[in-house]
Amino acid sequence: MKRALVTGITGQDGRYLSQLLTSKGYQVFGLIHGQANPKARLVIEENFGVELVEGDLRDFPSLIATVEQVQPDEVYNLGAISFVQLSFKQAELTAEITGLGVLRMLEAVRIVGGSERNPTRFYQASSSEMFGKVRETPQTERTPFHPRSPYGVAKVFGHDMTVNYRESYGLHASSGILFNHESERRGLEFVTRKITNSLARIKLGLQDTISLGNLESARDWGYAGDYVEAMWLMLQQDEPDDYVIATGETHTIREFLDVAFRIAGYDGWEPYVTHDTRFNRPAEVDLLLGDASKAREKLGWQPKVTFEELVRRMYEADLKEEQAQFDTGRH
Repeated sequence: MKRALVTGITGQDGRYLSQLLTSKGYQVFGLIHGQANPKARLVIEENFGVELVEGDLRDFPSLIATVEQVQPDEVYNLGAISFVQLSFKQAELTAEITGLGVLRMLEAVRIVGGSERNPTRFYQASSSEMFGKVRETPQTERTPFHPRSPYGVAKVFGHDMTVNYRESYGLHASSGILFNHESERRGLEFVTRKITNSLARIKLGLQDTISLGNLESARDWGYAGDYVEAMWLMLQQDEPDDYVIATGETHTIREFLDVAFRIAGYDGWEPYVTHDTRFNRPAEVDLLLGDASKAREKLGWQPKVTFEELVRRMYEADLKEEQAQFDTGRH
């Protein structure tokens, strides 16, 4: 039975990845910082095969101890301060966890490392936010980085450090440069989930409007359940490498609103959306569009869920959840 250690297991990707790995017969261990984490209960409820272990990406000795305890065949480093807007307010914490946390995890894997015959394989969750002020469209594995947020800067550090450990120590270390990927498990602070959840509440008469920032930001949005399969595929390759994971389509927030409100049965969204400059970023990333040709050719990966399907899934899940809360009197 293969053993996998997943950091950031309580997040959207960690939850989908743990389900995928257990379905493939893995024994999955999830790194959490403190047993009081309320999201840890969700991981256990969804997936009874996961074992939670305590550790902190800011605490190198705890990572050494965890890797020694788990003896993983594969490590998936998904842990990060992942909300871009928050990274401007907590830049130092973002650097500590999203940036230096990668270095600490790589060093723990290098030192403990598994056996010579079966060395531990490492996956780093890189991000399209590393491209930032893009130099070319679409973006590929060779597109230069120009990050526009502390989050993007920290992700570039983690990405380059992963490449460095691969080249310096021969680690089987791969990075997935994942473009935006959403689902019904996305946090409410992210604009896509904010839209679908608020729309569900508007539909039920619990809310009147949605306050949003820049509606012209364009993103390459995919489904998180599809993207975790790409993570796993990377660590099954004979040679480690870096891969862009994307749909190859771009949509603005305005288009997301168009689709969501149409699915919900509205003729238009304009009466329900207000603009709030507080949600604008100090430095905006205007357009992200990925070219996942390499992943298609080498990994045999391609996205399955369309943009419209993604929006529908998110809205219908939020409507069901908000209706259930309403029916039980929790609103």
